[in-house]
Amino acid sequence: MKFLDQAPRFLFFTGKGGVGKTSIACASALELTRLNKRVLLVSTDPASNVGQVFGIRIGNQITNVAEVPNLSALEIDPQAAAQAYRDRIVGPVRGVLPDAVVKGIEEQLSGACTTEIAAFDEFTALLTDGALTQNFDHIIFDTAPTGHTIRMLQLPGAWSGFLEDGKGDASCLGPLAGLEKQRTQYKAAVDALADPLKTRLILVARAQAATLNEAARTHGELAGIGLSKQYLVINGVFPESETVHDALAQAIFDREQAVLANLPDALRDLPTDQIGLKAFNLVGLAPLRQLLAAAEPAVPTAADVPPGAPPISAPSLASLVEAIAREGHGLVMLMGKGGVGKTTLAAAVAVELATRSLPVHLTTSDPAAHLMETLDGTLEHLTVSRIDPHEVTEHYRAQVLASKGAKLDAAGRAVLEEDLRSPCTEEIAVFQAFSRVIREAGKKFVVMDTAPTGHTLLLLDATGAYHRDVARQMGSSGRHFTTPMMQLQDPRQTKVLIVTLAETTPVLEAANLQTDLRRAGIEPWAWVINNSVAAAAVTSPLLQARAHNELREIAAVATHHASRYALVPLLKDEPIGMQRLQLLSKQGA
Repeated sequence: MKFLDQAPRFLFFTGKGGVGKTSIACASALELTRLNKRVLLVSTDPASNVGQVFGIRIGNQITNVAEVPNLSALEIDPQAAAQAYRDRIVGPVRGVLPDAVVKGIEEQLSGACTTEIAAFDEFTALLTDGALTQNFDHIIFDTAPTGHTIRMLQLPGAWSGFLEDGKGDASCLGPLAGLEKQRTQYKAAVDALADPLKTRLILVARAQAATLNEAARTHGELAGIGLSKQYLVINGVFPESETVHDALAQAIFDREQAVLANLPDALRDLPTDQIGLKAFNLVGLAPLRQLLAAAEPAVPTAADVPPGAPPISAPSLASLVEAIAREGHGLVMLMGKGGVGKTTLAAAVAVELATRSLPVHLTTSDPAAHLMETLDGTLEHLTVSRIDPHEVTEHYRAQVLASKGAKLDAAGRAVLEEDLRSPCTEEIAVFQAFSRVIREAGKKFVVMDTAPTGHTLLLLDATGAYHRDVARQMGSSGRHFTTPMMQLQDPRQTKVLIVTLAETTPVLEAANLQTDLRRAGIEPWAWVINNSVAAAAVTSPLLQARAHNELREIAAVATHHASRYALVPLLKDEPIGMQRLQLLSKQGA
């Protein structure tokens, strides 16, 4: 594999959700330990599953992987990091300042922005603290820093004086004030990231236009801020040998080859590796060791695969929509790991509702969404929008500058403008737009395609913080009030559909998401298992083996995780356009 040739000390794997970053990062760690290198594998993903892949509990401390000499792992826990960060900021003033002031500081540090900053804090220590990582030859990061992260690391440190002068309270000045002490460490981290002798960035994608376009966008954004040494890995490529006498296999192969022949221009000159689709789940040491093996593992033959069975029968997506439609209006949110098909399913749900002459607003909070391409047309009763993070953030900045900025002198306004360039400002702006859309659900159906799981949870965290603030202010007045969080918690108003694939890791991540939602008082209404091979008719031995592997996961969802569910089969034709989206929702009945 080119991306592991003469590997530098730091390796970062990034890409759209669901492309296999974690599996490839874990397999790379095993390959380097085979070469007698001492490796630390780090996940910076809020929805990390490195421990699940190895079948062990890792957590927020460096843990030896007992079965693999020279391998240790660490999952940066954003919540634990945030608590440690809060303790570090609040600890010195507790007992010194009045309790009311301390409580106000704690409330200011309770939001999602603090969680993000704290995770960055731990991440940068691994890049710059020689004593912390001196025992390792290589440090592999599953989920690389995005341009969003780098901008946070590069923020200037003018907030302390602004706060001391009492000139403002915009966005997240409280947590940002704590960054001043870390600026030297952050600069060293950015320098290490930009040094090709120290750092290599591996863009992971599938042979799908959406994931390759995301890789191209990430390539440009990170190259523009100094991370120039990049490689491309295209994972899960379907083998031509499996296309014989199987129309679905042939369609998948043809679709992928057409995409590979038209790579985005930004990716064409990158050193590139392809990894073939495997018949087995990539959980456990044996499968991971085969993933990057020089000799490809044998593709199953008909004799290796359990006797064929007809496609599994299960409730269709249309059966769920039928129950949703009876309410007449409400919010329908599709959530889940990136790459499971939330955008397509959100479009299918919206189209199915609209064909029943029900008013529907289909929207997305996913920065990488492609709703219009999926719909490929218009439909009566259906309106479409996108919460554009850049657009709503610019609008929010203009509002703040026009109100609070009008009262400041030139120096104060300059600091306010700097603060409004922080990623936390985007969080607040997106939350406000999210809240406006929620209010529409009182009169019509609002179907929301959300961003990948970790970002969705940050948005819910902001929603919860707003709810707590309103409840505190209004509680003593006795006045009636409703917050977005209260609407999300009311099953009569909001139905959350968790989307997953019939594979071990996506189902585990979906179960973890369900736990997080329940902790926030939100009970998921249904699960949707997407792109199921077991629900399709296949003759390819590789696809039959994958279908057989799916049965256990489908049973787990149906009998353990979900109160209701639907199964959507993998289709020969991509579900793009109104007619195919309608057909998709009725498949599997």
